[in-house]
Amino acid sequence: MDAPLNAALSPRAAIPLKTEDIELRLLLEAVFQKYHYDFRGYAMASVKRRLSQAREHFACATFSQLQDLVLHDDGMMGRLLPFLTVQVSELFRDPAYFRAIREKVVPHLKTYPSLKVWIAGCSTGEELYSFVILFREEGLESRTLFYATDINAEALRSAEAGVYGLDRIRLFTENHRLSGGRSSLSDYYTAAYGAASFDKSLRKNVVFSDHSLATDAVFAETHLTSCRNVLIYFDRELQDRAIGLFKGSLAHKGFLGLGSKETLRFSRHADAFADFAREERIYQKRERA
Repeated sequence: MDAPLNAALSPRAAIPLKTEDIELRLLLEAVFQKYHYDFRGYAMASVKRRLSQAREHFACATFSQLQDLVLHDDGMMGRLLPFLTVQVSELFRDPAYFRAIREKVVPHLKTYPSLKVWIAGCSTGEELYSFVILFREEGLESRTLFYATDINAEALRSAEAGVYGLDRIRLFTENHRLSGGRSSLSDYYTAAYGAASFDKSLRKNVVFSDHSLATDAVFAETHLTSCRNVLIYFDRELQDRAIGLFKGSLAHKGFLGLGSKETLRFSRHADAFADFAREERIYQKRERA
């Protein structure tokens, strides 16, 4: 005999969550309710791995103990945020992506009298400086306003400072060359005391701002949006929300760059975009989207 339908639909019939996973969800809910950082739509496996590292770092036996700190220690959220937001980047990371921007997208952008570019999830600024340098080399910087956004205030401060370890410059320089750079990367920074400080003139057309793809709305009309290595940390619903924001922000026939690790293929907004540079996952918004 078949099982009664009610039994099949009953929550008690579902596989129960492990206690640890219940604690994890309660922790994320506490973070959202108290600080309005919404990680509830992030891919759980990734969040769990990073919060497990935080749990160990803060000497907590359980996620519930970590939650107690989050709720009762005012400085705790600032210390926890770096564990939840991945800060891994480099200048001209994946040079083929920037070469495609330079050779395929820039000729279209040159037809506009003024431009707005959104670097979503800018982290510590490496992708932002890559774009500003590329736009300067292509004669577009003076007519472009760049929006650099992230939810991590400390990362935004690092982005605004534009100081990176000298040990990373060799990689940055090689990436810049492979991306089709038209000058020497050393033209854009000053080296001293083991660090490279990027020229403040690169920031004169940049607006740094706290913005969450999980909770905030569209804030400007843009001609190019670049968001790489961010969507991979979201679940499908949150990915759709973020891509909906990008669609809502882009001007007609504007460009969306996701990079080779992410795709629009499974998004409910996929029909709003056409492939533009397939390998580098650069899309163009359809005219009537």
